[in-house]
Formats: sequence, C-alpha cells, structure tokens
Amino acid sequence: MERETLYLLPNREDHHCFGCSPLNPSGLQMKFYTDGEKLYSWVAVPAHLCGWQRLVHGGILSTILDEIMGWCAIHLLKRITLTKSMEVHFLKPVYVEQSLRAEARILSTENSREAIAEGWIVNDAGEVCTQSTGRFALFTPGTMRRMNLFGEEVIRSIEAVMRDISES
Repeated sequence: MERETLYLLPNREDHHCFGCSPLNPSGLQMKFYTDGEKLYSWVAVPAHLCGWQRLVHGGILSTILDEIMGWCAIHLLKRITLTKSMEVHFLKPVYVEQSLRAEARILSTENSREAIAEGWIVNDAGEVCTQSTGRFALFTPGTMRRMNLFGEEVIRSIEAVMRDISES
C-alpha cells in the first residue's frame, strides 16, 4: 500500500497524545491514512522507546495497535471510541528505527455501542510482526457532549475525522 494513493485524516495541532500528537517530541507522532476500508500508519519507533537489545518495547507496539484500531473505528464507524479491551500477539521481533506499517480494519459491530477491530504491524520485509484484536465502546458525539468527557473543541475535531473521504 502506497501512502500517495490514500487519504490523510485530519489531526489537531494543539494536543499532546503520545500516539498521534505532532507536538509531542517523546511520542510516536502517528499520522493516519485510509482507503475507505482500512486505516494505515507508517512509523519508525525512536531508539528511546526500546526494550532489550534495540527491540521495540511491547507496550509501544500495543500503543501503536490501540491507536490505529481506535482511529479506524472513529473514521469508518463514525463514532467516538474508548478502548474496552485488547489482545496482542507478538509474532516476530520488531526493532527501533525500522520502517513499520500499522494497519487496521473493523471485524464486526456487536451493536450500536460496541465494535471489534483488528490491527497488525508489518515490518519492512512485509512480515506481520504483531497482531491485535480490540473491543471498543462506541459513542455518538451527542452522547460524549452529554457525558462531558471531552471539550467541544475536541469533539468537533473528532467529527472532522469521521467525515467520509468523499466529503473532503
């Protein structure tokens, strides 16, 4: 999959999310792209996030998968998400500063309030190194406003990510 053929999802420039903020110098600074069916992100994990012997720490790989699956549900299902649970399988070693591609898709929606997503990380040799499934709680923007969990500006920025590619 080539980035140039995909749609880059909008991102806010005023937050410090470890996974996706462009302003967090210690974070992953993930950008998300879509073809309308899956989400993609390219990332090279910096050396300061290693575990043993230049291996990427398992918590970092889990974070990458949580981010890609969560944003996949936000964009494709048009709902705000919160992660309920994740199962991660570490299949092959992943090294820092290696070019990686994360992908995610929706496997199912249990009902209007819950979805199952699948994500995986592919190394530069095309091998799946880490795989995950996650269960996500789904919320409409209206529900999030009533819950007062996020500010209005955050909800509006998430609504921009929910828009279809054809609307942009």
